Amino acid sequence: MTIIQSLTSPKKHDLNYAGLQTPVQVRRHPSAKRLTLRISHTRRAVIVTMPKHCSFDDASDFLTENIEWVRQRIEQLPEAVPFVNGILVPLRGEDHQISFEGPLRRRDVVWTENREDIVPALCVTGDVVHAPRRLKDWLSGQAREDLGKRVQWHARNLGVKAKNISIRDQTTRWGSCSSRGHLSFSWRLVLAPSHVLDYVAAHEVAHLQEMNHGPRFWELVRITMPHMDDARNWLKENGAKLHSYGALQE
Repeated sequence: MTIIQSLTSPKKHDLNYAGLQTPVQVRRHPSAKRLTLRISHTRRAVIVTMPKHCSFDDASDFLTENIEWVRQRIEQLPEAVPFVNGILVPLRGEDHQISFEGPLRRRDVVWTENREDIVPALCVTGDVVHAPRRLKDWLSGQAREDLGKRVQWHARNLGVKAKNISIRDQTTRWGSCSSRGHLSFSWRLVLAPSHVLDYVAAHEVAHLQEMNHGPRFWELVRITMPHMDDARNWLKENGAKLHSYGALQE
């Protein structure tokens, strides 16, 4: 295993692992108690986290021991769907076709447009090289708007209050709730049908009362969202696909 380059943080490195085409990133984390492995769906990379007392040789041995598990998980990843002109991506569960419009003098950087005989268009202005980032930023803004409304509704329904909401590109959770009442969500929820985003909002709001997944917690979720099971099942069956949109192609 050879270090290719040090990234922005001295605690994170890109590595070249013989026989594995997928990039491998090794991160030293001060609070890690043991070596762990995960696959990043959005970066299409293998992430190895190691405690401070481990060496890169230890990380290499650990990866070798688990290489078949890694290969199986990589093979199961949905095909990447980058944000390029003409590709179909869902918005609130409905397919839209990306249309890069080039430099235009418009007030809106991104907008949706119904077109005859084809699916709705997701139009993006500006240079093509910047269009994918502009689209992702716009989708994040749409997610923030939708989630803000649904968090407020569920919080009022359950008699609680969220301190603030952040939108991120989380790869292991759709949402999270801190002990201080801060909620965080994946922007990719705006790609899913609206009832799925609504369920995740209800789920995290319920954590403002119950910081666990016990019977009382699920009772609260069901009180504020009676049809939660449909959304949970949708996420189990289709959630991995959401991570493929805007993902990098290796």
